[in-house]
Amino acid sequence: MLDPFVIARPFAARLKRRLRRWRANRIDYGAMVADLDPTTISQEAAVTFQCNLCGSRNSTALAQLSREARSCNACGSTVRLRALARLVVREVLELDVPLHELANHRYVTGLGLSDVAAFARPLSEKFSYENTWFHTEPKLNIADVPPERFGRYDFVIASDVFEHVAPPVSRAFENARRLLKPGGKFIFTVPFSLEPDTVEHFPDLHDWSIAECNGLWQLTNTTLAGQRQSFDNLIFHGGPGTTLEMRLFSRAGLEREFASAGFARVRVAAEPYLPFGIHWPQPYSVPMVAYAT
Repeated sequence: MLDPFVIARPFAARLKRRLRRWRANRIDYGAMVADLDPTTISQEAAVTFQCNLCGSRNSTALAQLSREARSCNACGSTVRLRALARLVVREVLELDVPLHELANHRYVTGLGLSDVAAFARPLSEKFSYENTWFHTEPKLNIADVPPERFGRYDFVIASDVFEHVAPPVSRAFENARRLLKPGGKFIFTVPFSLEPDTVEHFPDLHDWSIAECNGLWQLTNTTLAGQRQSFDNLIFHGGPGTTLEMRLFSRAGLEREFASAGFARVRVAAEPYLPFGIHWPQPYSVPMVAYAT
């Protein structure tokens, strides 16, 4: 007759393994993080998550997981950066693993527009990825891309860049599509509203400059028709005199820009994923993915 303790051991071992996995993916009151809808959780609930950029584990209140708040104690990543990293892996490789655990895929080519170091570094380790800048080398002006770059990339990332591109911004969307190989992915964020139309702050910008006078910043412009214009109450991102906001996009306006640029389709990637600390409490300014034909 078989010893019942011998029969029970494999079951007990499986139960222990499942318990360890459950403990590794729980929040403070025991729910499985991966199964939770953030809208059903108290804003004060502590969420434990793994940063999919650097691999560190963090715990913070759900209310602290917002678009631009630094919520990784190790690399300082935000919800926006972690969501972009997850989108690159999911959209390009059809995998759902942390970027830092990903095997090298050097055959995959990517291009970044002024990506921050915490995001650019792991991308460059896993892919044939180049990060570019507007003012310093390696330089790339998305409004004036050299033709030799066209059709070279499996993915292009523009994170909070296009709101700063001088008008007409349609050139930037068209060039982003041209940069991609057939089937390539444009992974994109900007601040946007849910209004019907994008608001251009300086629609007739042509020959312009910005100067500070008595502590106030002012933009002066001469239009193509020769009209002189002056603007104050300028909006800068990153501090006065640095990166000027040219427009406030609307979601509907963005969708029209993607369509006009020749993208096959676009999706709003507002899905939460608490295991990586990704949570979008508002329905605006979330990532978008545009697909090249």
